[in-house]
Amino acid sequence: MMAFSARASANGKRTEGTPEEKPASPFPNVGILAVPLFHVTGMAVMLSNFAYQFKMVIMFKWDAERALQLIEKHHITTFTGVPTQSWDLVQHPNFSKYDTSSLNVVGGGGAPAPAKLVEQVDGAFKSGKPNLSYGMTETNAYGPGNVGIEYTSQPNSTGRTPLPGMEVEIRDEDAHPVPRNTSGEIWMKGPMLIRGYWNRPDANKETIVNGWLRTGDLGRIDDDGFLFIEDRAKDMIIRGGDNVYGAEVETGIYEIPEVYEAAVFGIKHERLGEEVACVIMTKPGMTLTEEQVTTFLNGRMAKYKIPTRIAFTTDPLPRNPAGKFLKRSMEKLYF
Repeated sequence: MMAFSARASANGKRTEGTPEEKPASPFPNVGILAVPLFHVTGMAVMLSNFAYQFKMVIMFKWDAERALQLIEKHHITTFTGVPTQSWDLVQHPNFSKYDTSSLNVVGGGGAPAPAKLVEQVDGAFKSGKPNLSYGMTETNAYGPGNVGIEYTSQPNSTGRTPLPGMEVEIRDEDAHPVPRNTSGEIWMKGPMLIRGYWNRPDANKETIVNGWLRTGDLGRIDDDGFLFIEDRAKDMIIRGGDNVYGAEVETGIYEIPEVYEAAVFGIKHERLGEEVACVIMTKPGMTLTEEQVTTFLNGRMAKYKIPTRIAFTTDPLPRNPAGKFLKRSMEKLYF
């Protein structure tokens, strides 16, 4: 599959259907496979390397320092994984000891990336530019992508819509399209969609409607066509009737210097229905208090979005093999 990006020309107009431009590099193209092959990101990385005839380096399991060693040894030019892995690279205490100048692109997909991570990736690598793409198994990993200057200028977006071969709409609970800048469920349509789930007619009926895929993700599209993913519909927190999107709160928390990882989710509350909870992994050798967190967030977001239950740990937060937080496990473990 050809990789496309939505570029802005000198007059500010968008150029669609143009092959993504890569920075000039003295190194031959080399990719690294650092995510499991049973996950769509892993399959997309492997097949893309085959399609472009890149050399491919395969990791047995994820280890940030081992990845840095492989990047230096094999002059890897493209790193595609989940945002956690990019974060692990730039935060590793030995990062500066390794030569990562061969990298052109650093990023991937699978989960939203905090704006702080985009900023750090953009500054940490000599030539490597941050990127993020939004796709699903049901779309064969195809979807809006954000890279380069558009990504650094819109770090909370997953890229522009529409894109070649795919329609993207935001719809309300009754499946009606909503105006720009209005939140709702993300729907996708195009030839890249799956035909259906194997022996799951119930799932097909619920998820694939008149040729459109209901993603189950909540988001909005702004006036310039940028898509912003706010949360999974099932993970949205409803606190006293107000909608709280965990990804938005996490983005704010990642601005705190002592934070390494953060996961926000809802837990039951007798009066409010749900309250906002957060588990934070602090950086090695650093400490943080609940008061410091709430003081930092106060004024940066509405008060009802600020977590009222906060737990701290020095251990990595539990994730599934695809790199996504196991939030329900955290609720049982920390609260």
